[in-house]
Amino acid sequence: MSNSQHIHPLAQELNTILAPCIAGRLLSELGSRLYFPKGIIAQSAEAKKYGKTANATIGMAVNHGQPLILSALQDQLPSLSPGEAVGYAPTAGNPELCQVWLDSIYEKNPSLKGSQITMPILVPGLTAGLFYLADMFLDDDSVLLTGAPAWDNYVLIAETRRNATLKGFSMFKDGKFDISGFGEAVREQAKTGTVRMLLNFPQNPSGYTPTKTEAAEIVKIITETAEDGADVLVWCDDAYFDLDYENDIEPQSLFAYLANAHERVLAVKIDGPTKEDYVWGLRTGFLTFGSKGMNKEQYDALIKKFTGAIRCSVSCTATPSQSLLLKTISDSRTEQEKKAFKELLKERYQVVRKFIDSHKDSTVLEALPFNSGYFMSIKCKGIAAEELRQKLLHEHGIGTVSIDERHLRVAFSSVDTEKIEMVYNTIFSTAEELRKK
Repeated sequence: MSNSQHIHPLAQELNTILAPCIAGRLLSELGSRLYFPKGIIAQSAEAKKYGKTANATIGMAVNHGQPLILSALQDQLPSLSPGEAVGYAPTAGNPELCQVWLDSIYEKNPSLKGSQITMPILVPGLTAGLFYLADMFLDDDSVLLTGAPAWDNYVLIAETRRNATLKGFSMFKDGKFDISGFGEAVREQAKTGTVRMLLNFPQNPSGYTPTKTEAAEIVKIITETAEDGADVLVWCDDAYFDLDYENDIEPQSLFAYLANAHERVLAVKIDGPTKEDYVWGLRTGFLTFGSKGMNKEQYDALIKKFTGAIRCSVSCTATPSQSLLLKTISDSRTEQEKKAFKELLKERYQVVRKFIDSHKDSTVLEALPFNSGYFMSIKCKGIAAEELRQKLLHEHGIGTVSIDERHLRVAFSSVDTEKIEMVYNTIFSTAEELRKK
């Protein structure tokens, strides 16, 4: 076991199943070694099903069929049974919750009708999902394409943690998504025979979602790349899914069009309730795989590798989060309240949009295209974004984020509507002051 190249027989069995399909070709060295052990977790699941006399498998203290729970904790979670509050959850997540989420994916993405995709796997937050995908599919020599500027955690996951290369393609040209720049980046990478990309819409930090026409062009480029013989792995980071504020935006995830696009395309949907259901701190996310031509046995093998990655890291996601989320989704009040929350965010977006549209002649600050999500970003011309951030914070008490030397991100989602105009006036006037210096 000391040999880092050792491949367990169970891992080799999964590799053999995956070998004929794209998932097997894309696996990293670590991904090829991953497997789900037939150990405590698997045996406990079997005992739960068949052990009617007694279940002496799981490491929990149980009395008359229910886990022991401290009164102080039970008092804080009166709507949950002891099992829903402190019992262990399955490694891949509460099956009922995963089924509910799968149903919602099909409902929100009607183009998926007829496509065979995996049951969503539950992970402790979307970041953890990206973390596991990096383990599964990135090696030292791997290149992961993504839009620039990008969320800083992508660099940390892909480069710092996996020693791969995160390569940015131009997101915008002439106020629109840069289709030509995206196509060039994909075609250049396709010369290696494999393209790995991470597409995040609505994008963090720009707050942009492609229009229906742009989305169709993106899918066309990916499909044509696969038709030309390259394997294409697409991570669809849908963290801010459904938070769209303009009529021409593509309402479905790109996953809906890619999951059944071509045998050489493996699409992954990374989503969850974090923003969709306004439960940031519950730390729950989902990963769903889709590829034309992959059969159930291959999907099952891929999921076993993925659950192996979860098992050897956090073991499983926190049970209370899953229990609370399941009850929240089924509550009759939830959908109406979500609509109201979205309207509040749209109202803030519209205030920002009005301000930005009236300040297009600024020679210091230029807004990147934005139409959705929580954020918008501003390109700084002739001044440093970090210097602007520091001045806003220490002289005006306004917090923003400098993404890199040139871009400042503003999260209008967390600013009260009545303060937005003041905040943006201050940002622009402060930038003018710095420019004059």
